[in-house]
Parts: sequence; C-alpha cells; structure tokens
Amino acid sequence: MKHHTVIASEAKQSPRWIIFSLVALLLASCSSAQWSGAIPRYDTGIDPETWAQIPAGDFAMGQHDVITKIEKPYEMMITLVTNAQYARYLNKATADAPVKIANNPIVGAYPGDKFSGKRHEKKIEAGDYPHLVTGNPDGRLAYDGKFFAVKPGYENHPVVAITWFGAKAYCEFYGWRLPSEAEWEKAARGPSPNSGDKRAYPWGNEIALNQANFYASRDPFEKELGAQGDTTPVGFYNGKTYDGYKTLDAPSPYGLYDMAGNVWQWTGDVYPQQHYRYMRGGSKGVYEYNLRVWTRNSAEPDFYGPSTGFRCARDVGKK
Repeated sequence: MKHHTVIASEAKQSPRWIIFSLVALLLASCSSAQWSGAIPRYDTGIDPETWAQIPAGDFAMGQHDVITKIEKPYEMMITLVTNAQYARYLNKATADAPVKIANNPIVGAYPGDKFSGKRHEKKIEAGDYPHLVTGNPDGRLAYDGKFFAVKPGYENHPVVAITWFGAKAYCEFYGWRLPSEAEWEKAARGPSPNSGDKRAYPWGNEIALNQANFYASRDPFEKELGAQGDTTPVGFYNGKTYDGYKTLDAPSPYGLYDMAGNVWQWTGDVYPQQHYRYMRGGSKGVYEYNLRVWTRNSAEPDFYGPSTGFRCARDVGKK
C-alpha cells in the first residue's frame, strides 16, 4: 500500500537523544558544517539500487554473542538510501496528494503505538508525524513548491535528517520495510557462529582510518570541514582511490557497504512499553569504537539530525 506524504503544520525537533557518552552526544547533535564552494564529487561505482540476500539461520548477536535465529532469508539494500532516491520517492508520493507549499515539515500518517503507561513512556497516537523539514540546513533536499531536488553534489550521499517515520514511510511506499535490529546485525556481522567468526566490525576485528567514515578518520571531506567532516558517497570505502586517498574495501560478509560509519541507520522494531526507536552502525560524528556491529543508539521517532539515515529490507522475491 502506498503511503502518501504531505506538507503540513510545523513540528518541533525532538530534544531527547539517548547516546553512549557525553562526547558522542555533543558530536552527533551539532549541525553539520557547510562547504565554502562545491563539494567533491566521487563516483564509487556501487549501485544503490542493488540488494543482497542474507540467509536464514543462527548468528552471534550483541557484544556477548547471544545466539539468535533468523527464521527466513531476506534481502537488504547494499547501500544506504541516497538523497537522489529519497527525492524521487517524495516526487512520486506527493504527486496525487494535497501539498501546502508554505508550511513545514513534510508529514505522513502513522497508526500509533500500543501504550502501556509505563514510567517515562510517551504516548504516540494515530496521526500525522514529521518525516523531514524542508529548508533544514542539515538536510540535502530542496523544495521549490513543485518538486523536490537534491543539493548539487549530494546525489549519491546518504539521505540525512530523516525521522524514523520518514524512513519507515519510504520503505513501505515500495512494499519494503525497515530491517529489525536482528536482521540489521546479521547483515553486518556475517554467518553462523559455528564458523568461529565473531567479528566486531563488518570486515573483521580491527579498524583503519581509511576503512569507514567516523570522527577524525581523515577522509577527503574532513580537509575543509574538520574532524566531523561530512557524509561520504554510499559505497565510498570499496578499495578505490579518490584524489590520492586510497580506501580499503570494507563491505560486510554479504556485500553491504556503510554498515559501519557514515550515518546511523534506523531499524524497524517497535518494542513494548517504550517509545524509543533504535539505530545501528555509528556515524561520521562518533569515534571508531562506536562503529562495532553490536552498538545501539536510540531516539524518539520524530528525531532528525545530520548523521541519521537508513536502508530498507524486504522478503526474498519481493520487488
């Protein structure tokens, strides 16, 4: 079922942002730096329309290697959703829906969560919720009153400043879904624990500066913007050399890129007795130890920021 997105009344960015440490909190929540000129353009050669199949079966989940079973095979995007893909979706989703040009943010309907009234739990009722804010300096999408377009140079970068509602709506528009935390971690970590491979990162147990986009990783986008840098194009860390900067090929065992660093990735679980949603993978704004496959982050579902994006999952054979 297609999910129509409209522009409606202004909503406030959520201030509640649970994270591992005060340093990570400050890094993740500050606004992204702006370029003084054109941003570097790199063709990674990785196709964001490609999917990888992940088999059913057991794997070691979490820091303590809890054996977890995936009941059936599934597929996941090999890259994060790009700005170009999200702009294309918005132009399709709003084609036959009423649009209020003058107001913000973009919102869409959500059926609500089951509410148990537990301490600190926030009620999320059925209604319209924000997906993204047009004109947000942390975002990479522009709206001219008729069409959504990508800020030049960011076409193949991951879309950011998208709420959990906005990520979920994108996936469901195409008949897909956000991956569960277990699906995400198996896709990042790899095969059965019987193989003896209980890797900390998608490629192994060590991390190099040119293997992922994280804080002070010295990638080309940090030359002008400083240690926090900017997003890198999806699939950037694939062994290619860009303007003299040689990357290491860093896919997960199933061929997924950016499963560590670049931007946090929303997952789809809605857990009982809480309203927070969980993210995986780390980002350009955190240190390398926060890129380990078991690391979790969480926020209210209307949170958006310069280091938050997503990718989709789907059942095998679902196109």
